[in-house]
Amino acid sequence: MSRALLHTLLTLCLSSWGLAQEKATRTCRILFLGAPPDAARTIFLHDGTQAREVELPRMNLSDVYPLPTGPLTLRLLEKAPIDGAPIATGAPQVTVDEATKELYLLISVDPENKVTPLRMQVINANSDSFAKGQMMWYNLSSNRVGGQVGSQKLAMDPKSRVILDAPAKGNADYNVNLSYYIPGREALYPLCETKWHHDPKARGIYFIVNHPGSRTPRVMGFPD
Repeated sequence: MSRALLHTLLTLCLSSWGLAQEKATRTCRILFLGAPPDAARTIFLHDGTQAREVELPRMNLSDVYPLPTGPLTLRLLEKAPIDGAPIATGAPQVTVDEATKELYLLISVDPENKVTPLRMQVINANSDSFAKGQMMWYNLSSNRVGGQVGSQKLAMDPKSRVILDAPAKGNADYNVNLSYYIPGREALYPLCETKWHHDPKARGIYFIVNHPGSRTPRVMGFPD
C-alpha cells in the first residue's frame, strides 16, 4: 500500500470519528417527577431520526442518552414506530433549540393526552451556565419559599427558577433551613431544616412541589 493511499485512508477514518463525536455532543437525562405508582417505567423517545426505549426514573436522573445536534423535536411514544409509518398525531412533543447541548427532560402526567398521557419540559443544563458545584432550583409549587442553603440565600416566588452558587467549599456538610408562605396568609411556616452534603464535582437540580393531601410543599433533589 502506498504512503499516499495510507494517508488518505487515515484521514477518512479520522474524519468519520470526528463526525461521530460531533453528533454525540448533545446529551439528555430524564426524570419522571410526581409519577403515580402505576405509571410506565419506560417509554420510547423519538428524536426525529430514531426511537429508543428510555427509562423513566422517579427518584434519580436517568442514564445519559445521546441526541442529535441541531434543532430537534422530541416525541414520546408508548410503542416503537413501525418503519416508514408516520408518528402518531397528538403524541407529546417538545422542541429543543440548537444552542441547548446538555438538557434534562422533565416528564409529568398529562391525562388529557389520549395518545401518550405524558408531557415534557426541556431544562437547559449547558455547563457554561450551570457549572459543577452549583444548584438549580425550580419552585413548581404555589408557595413563596425562602431561607438559607449553606452559604447561599434562597428566595423564590411560585413557578420560578434560580441557580445558586456552591453552598459550601470542598466536600463538606452544610445547613439547610427553608420556610414557606401559604397564599393569603402572612405567617411563615417551616419547610426544611437539615444538613446536606456538598460535592464540588457534581451539580444538583432541586424541585419544590405541592404535596397531595398536604398544605406543606415538598423538596426533592437530584445530583448530576
